[in-house]
Amino acid sequence: MEKVILDVSNVTKTFGNRVAVNNVSFTIKEGEIFGFLGPNGAGKTTTMKMICGLTSITKGQIRICNYDMPKDSEKALQFVGALIENPLMYPNMTGLDNLKYYASLYKNISKDDIIKYARVVGLEQRLKDKLKTYSLGMKQRLGIAQALLHSPKLLVLDEPLSGLDPNGVKEMRDFLKTLAREYKIAILISSHMLSDMEQICDTIGIINNGQLLEIRSITSLRESIEGAKRIQIRVDYPNFAGKILVNELQIKADIAGNRVLAYTTEDKITEITQRLLNYGISIFGIEIVSKSLEQIFLEIINNKTRGKTNIV
Repeated sequence: MEKVILDVSNVTKTFGNRVAVNNVSFTIKEGEIFGFLGPNGAGKTTTMKMICGLTSITKGQIRICNYDMPKDSEKALQFVGALIENPLMYPNMTGLDNLKYYASLYKNISKDDIIKYARVVGLEQRLKDKLKTYSLGMKQRLGIAQALLHSPKLLVLDEPLSGLDPNGVKEMRDFLKTLAREYKIAILISSHMLSDMEQICDTIGIINNGQLLEIRSITSLRESIEGAKRIQIRVDYPNFAGKILVNELQIKADIAGNRVLAYTTEDKITEITQRLLNYGISIFGIEIVSKSLEQIFLEIINNKTRGKTNIV
């Protein structure tokens, strides 16, 4: 059974009368990549800061490797590595010297440990180069190496793909998946880009206006796409065709221009086309259409946040 690394239970954060994070609960197991998905200002960074001890918890409980935050914060935070907002680095120092500096803030981190994590993030050959010569993607990876120096069980990354070019995004995606699978590190990652999260995460938590609206596995979200498939038929008499589907085949149908959208499965195509042709209806095209992951995401946000407020 996989061990729970992070347990966030009914956590709330208020700033005066504004509720930034409202009663959020979720868990992350070792080797799992959990994605915080939501628009800017949704509460992702604030939640991450509470997990990392960078801001106080108004209500609720956070446990990291069974240690309570903030009661046992020193013990809890020894298991956490984080890259939140822009890490402080020194452009005129080499990558190695930057890592040595951060290693000095911990106990018992050797040069071999530094080289090990530089190798993990793919920067071993560039450690002697000054930071100002690094690309944005390399700086992000150096920041992750910095976060890994003390061998944490939980890695917290706030928008680590932001600003990367397509090649850098792919490299970071592959790297994070390797980190989770091979090193059994639990990863909490935030983004407002659905396509990136789909390709990285095992589980997604959809957050908006400080409220965690839904937690879904990527497998479940993809099944939702499969279940949302419809048959779109272009015909010369769409209203007549729609009535045939509803009255004779008991298939729900909508009309849009010269198209009939049939709410049924692909195995009904032969029966539908034969019935329409029997009535003299010309068919100009048939295609399978489905909701995109983005449409499902927007529906969850729109349906579950309607009428809610963040003012107390």
